[in-house]
Amino acid sequence: MPYEWTKHDLAPEQSGAVSYELHLWPYRSLPRKGFVWFIGVTAFTMALPLIAVTGSAIWWGLLPFIVLTIAGIWYAIDRTYRSGRTLEILRLDRDLITISRQDPGCAERRWQANPYWVHLHLYPAPVENYLTLKGDGREVELGAFLTSDERCDLYNDLLRALARVRRAE
Repeated sequence: MPYEWTKHDLAPEQSGAVSYELHLWPYRSLPRKGFVWFIGVTAFTMALPLIAVTGSAIWWGLLPFIVLTIAGIWYAIDRTYRSGRTLEILRLDRDLITISRQDPGCAERRWQANPYWVHLHLYPAPVENYLTLKGDGREVELGAFLTSDERCDLYNDLLRALARVRRAE
């Protein structure tokens, strides 16, 4: 799952109160090591036809197109890695729920509310299992980059965490 929960026990004077922190990030199926292998294998297989025409004018005619193709693939995959550095952090304790979203190249966006008054929604549209939290006069989406099934799992996890925090009061 491209999200991870951590649970923190607060000070004993708070009678067993707990704090939760959730980190969400986009899933990347191709790790960096796989990226290097993919580019290497692609460059090798695209260079194979050049062996037959080495030293001729055809070689110089094909070479720029092969180099441009490999550079384009490199750029496209690297761009998806940069967008994959998006991180959403949800902090939940008995007094406050906070969501911060950090997108590469953008300022951090924050939302906070009292967890007792927060409502969790799982809508069927505009995308399947659209997950939002509503509180303090705003409704914010959580885990936009997660799959439909992951948003359902996260919805159930959040319901349990909110219930535990509300019981601690």
